[in-house]
Amino acid sequence: MTKNPNSPDPADSPDSPDSPDALESADSPNSPGSPNSSDSPSSPVIRLDRYTRAEQNEILGDLDDPFSVAETGLTWRGKDVHFGIRHGARLVAHAGLVRLPLTIDDTPTEVVGVGGVAVAADVRGCGLARRVAAAALEHARTMGPRHALLFCRPPLEALYRRLGWHRLDGDVVVEQPESRLVVMPLRTMVISLQGDVPWPSGRVRLLSLPM
Repeated sequence: MTKNPNSPDPADSPDSPDSPDALESADSPNSPGSPNSSDSPSSPVIRLDRYTRAEQNEILGDLDDPFSVAETGLTWRGKDVHFGIRHGARLVAHAGLVRLPLTIDDTPTEVVGVGGVAVAADVRGCGLARRVAAAALEHARTMGPRHALLFCRPPLEALYRRLGWHRLDGDVVVEQPESRLVVMPLRTMVISLQGDVPWPSGRVRLLSLPM
């Protein structure tokens, strides 16, 4: 059977937008409970062969709603490419990518969707979110689309602005099961992957489940 790339995949269910619980103060050296520099993970960012629920649990724990998005009622799709940072044998940070079709004022194009960005609570404050997201974007630049796009909760907008992302004004329509179309209730952030190419103006519709 051929797998539908726009279908939710239980193996990829960890991939969802980024949450304050997963990233709060991730790049602040003065955040409460930040580890000493001698204890900070120094391993390089690596491309992961897979990213399973068990590996997500290494980062965020075994929570029912680790990304705090259950209240949106949305179904999310998985990512195709995964990057992570390990501290010893344990995975402590992750970011995922997937190439997605969309339309802007009915003109078809593509973006690289970014999501599932998470850092373990006991190693926040070491810049791991910045490192893993930067590595993911470096790979995204080789995937073809001119822009990357992510969805996040409002408390994370400032973090992504510091990383060079810009908030996309206006509604973004996304697909859901049973051919439903819904307006994304989270913030939509975009970043150019090719210099300073501006995001086109117009109505945005993601031709996919959100990532």
